[in-house]
Amino acid sequence: MQKGLFSPALRHHLNISRLAIRFPWLTIGFWIAVTVAGLFAFGSLKYALFPDITFPVVVVTANGPFETALVTEAELTTPLEGQLQSLEDLQEIRSVSYPGRAVVNLSFKVGRQLTAASEAVEAELDALDLPTGASYQMTPLNLNESAVVSYAITDDGRSLQELATVAEADIAPAIATIAGVSRVDILGQAQPPTPDTDAAIAQLPTLIQFNGDQALALRIIKQAQANTLEVVRQVEQQVEQLRTQYPQLQLTQAATQADYIQEAVQATIDSLILAILIAVGVIFLFLRNWRATLITALAIPISLLGTAIVMASYQFNLETITLLALALVIGIIVDDAIVEVENIVRHIDEGNSPRRAALLATQEIGLTVSAATLTIVAVFLPVALMEGTVGQFFKPFGLTVSAAVLISLLIARTLSPVLSVYWLRPHRDSSHPDDAPEASRIDGLSLGYRHLLAWSLQHRWIIVGLALLSLGAGVTLIPLIPQGFIPQLDRGEFNVVVTTALPSQDTPTGANRGDFPTASDRLTAATDGRAFLLEATQRTITDLAAAALATTEVDTVFTTIGDRGTPNRALLYVRLRDDREATTAEVQAVMRATLPVPEGSQVSVEAIPFVDTGGEKPLQIALLGSDIEALQVTTQAIKADIVELSGFVDVNATGDDTTDGEIGQIDHLDGQRVAYINANLAPDLALGDATQKVVSLATPQLPAGVDLDLGSDSARAGSVLRSFLQILALAILCMLLVLMLPFGRLLEPLVVVLSLPLSLVGATLALLITGSEFGMISLIGLLFLLGLLDKNALLLLDYINQLRRDGLARTEAILKTGMVRLRPILMTTASTILGMLPIAIGWGAGAELRQPMAVAIIGGLFTSALLSLIVVPVLYTLLEDSWRWLRWRA
Repeated sequence: MQKGLFSPALRHHLNISRLAIRFPWLTIGFWIAVTVAGLFAFGSLKYALFPDITFPVVVVTANGPFETALVTEAELTTPLEGQLQSLEDLQEIRSVSYPGRAVVNLSFKVGRQLTAASEAVEAELDALDLPTGASYQMTPLNLNESAVVSYAITDDGRSLQELATVAEADIAPAIATIAGVSRVDILGQAQPPTPDTDAAIAQLPTLIQFNGDQALALRIIKQAQANTLEVVRQVEQQVEQLRTQYPQLQLTQAATQADYIQEAVQATIDSLILAILIAVGVIFLFLRNWRATLITALAIPISLLGTAIVMASYQFNLETITLLALALVIGIIVDDAIVEVENIVRHIDEGNSPRRAALLATQEIGLTVSAATLTIVAVFLPVALMEGTVGQFFKPFGLTVSAAVLISLLIARTLSPVLSVYWLRPHRDSSHPDDAPEASRIDGLSLGYRHLLAWSLQHRWIIVGLALLSLGAGVTLIPLIPQGFIPQLDRGEFNVVVTTALPSQDTPTGANRGDFPTASDRLTAATDGRAFLLEATQRTITDLAAAALATTEVDTVFTTIGDRGTPNRALLYVRLRDDREATTAEVQAVMRATLPVPEGSQVSVEAIPFVDTGGEKPLQIALLGSDIEALQVTTQAIKADIVELSGFVDVNATGDDTTDGEIGQIDHLDGQRVAYINANLAPDLALGDATQKVVSLATPQLPAGVDLDLGSDSARAGSVLRSFLQILALAILCMLLVLMLPFGRLLEPLVVVLSLPLSLVGATLALLITGSEFGMISLIGLLFLLGLLDKNALLLLDYINQLRRDGLARTEAILKTGMVRLRPILMTTASTILGMLPIAIGWGAGAELRQPMAVAIIGGLFTSALLSLIVVPVLYTLLEDSWRWLRWRA
């Protein structure tokens, strides 16, 4: 047999369980200390929806005396881009040229400090000679500094100006001093008296409506590293004091991220607790021993609390991704504990004392379990090393899973054996005599499995054929599954974005064509005449805002006119009733069909974005080329075709607002002219499927000199898939290397790796049946399956080799291994599947995000656990025979 780390001598010397059993109170004391520290660490973790993601962005806005967008592009935009394109760590540069104004957005690589990036940009701008009359303004943006809560302020006895005076003098300063608050924006005046009175307080030219009534508003922006729930809690406490201090004012919470975050995280924690309880119940049904069940069950909370210490040290939050990681590792924790405790119970049933049984059992499988855990770390640790935005998103996930499985391994190797020595007792029931032969304990299921395994070893190529058929079926099913990215959440809130036309001859805003003869004049009206345009936009959207508020299931509508500093843009934040019966997507569909669209305006009903990156829609394609006319014609033709496709809604494109043949704006992407087509998607159309449809439709229409690229979530989805494929390849390579070390040869690692695809057919079939998307979250479930199935196969192969070293023939060793390992594999599979059911069923807020992962795991485990019990031994014998034949031929 092979000469690796699994030799009997090394098993004895590297068995840390011997030390734990020798010093039991030291072991128990250590884990009590971990538990206590973990409770404090868990209490310090903050709630969040997603990990903190930093997007270092610097925006340069330049103005000059230029009549057309073409002249602005040549005189302002192109020189700016040429000067800035060589900046260190610059990832992307986007720009928009308007008549007399250029806006350049510089996105830097993750890890670049915003302050350093801003200083570098300013240095380059200082070295640039701008045209006469031109000027620029630089604005650093940390997109993690987001609005966490807004309040509408009304008072029947005060005008807006009087309310603004009170807000600026008393209310805003009281809130701005709260820890974690970056800035307080005062909204609601078209012409605020002081545009910027304080670094922490800003009056922005806007108009506000709350449920159709004119109002003032406070928008609280949190600091980048501040916790949303903590900031909102403290702000609400301060506002409550202000309500007492100013009883005549109505301070109403108009919009917040906190409610959904609280609900989603709590729902995930509830599902996690239920999963633990179900897993423990399943373990008891198998072991029929409350002491063994308690030892196994204790590993779960202690492992999770130990993981909380690691999370706290890395300043991770309790958010959807880390909670998904904790939900995943329950199966691994249970598996570690089951394998150890069940093996000890088996040795006790064979007549050994608990102490002797613990020593024998841990020496028998200790190194195997350790090697299996290291392969799981090899699967998940690369996830934490991913680069870019995706890397920031998954770093907490990879580190949390890796820490949890390592802590679980340490518990299984130390605490579980010690507790087994003191708590487990030999069976006294006459139906389980210690000296009973092994065959007397084989139930019907085990006996049936033995016969099936024996038949399979005699008909190996039939089994291989069935395995290949299942793999082929799994691959064939993938195109039938909706190809998504991140599922749309039923948050009970969404945005309606309205962009009205700039003044022209045909818009009834009280202006005439003579007032704004050129696009440049109309842009001047949009900047210098901002108050006029704000009021015109408010009049234009009055009926639309009233219709939104009157829609069934709607609770409040909070309207900001002048959103993002654009006077002809209105943002309606719609919050639904708590007792609603319709989903968020259903209400959005109703609004798309019923809202009155003002003439010349664009209306887009949009989900709340995970990270606000500037109003992007999920689907975006970019057409790049130098010929403006070709770009415009191609863009409008493709857009017209997309509008006719089912499932694409709120479709718009660059140049939609062009009037009288004038070029209102020219977009650049990395210095090249570009036109964008954007769309929202209906609930029944997944992002990946939509992207494929659009690319297939657009590609044949591209003229010479025009290229197609993807943007927004369409590009991010492709990036995530490529990253996961790279991780998959790296994980398999790492698994091979890790497994070669203990086995000392390539045979067993190859058997393990070749058995991994057995989960694919179950996972894909489950996703297809439930209608779940094959996207980022389900890919996490597939990665988990790699780690768990690798462990099952490894335990089978190692025990076969041990029995063969003890003198058993290969077939007999395989049959006995199957009988011994059947119960722990079934226990692990059943406890994990049933523990994942609460998540798969989809209870509570945020269920749409958790569900695909659980569905993939349940389906994959169901098929792979059954197939691996047969296929792994068959592959083992086939490869070993092939190995011998090749050596004989050599």
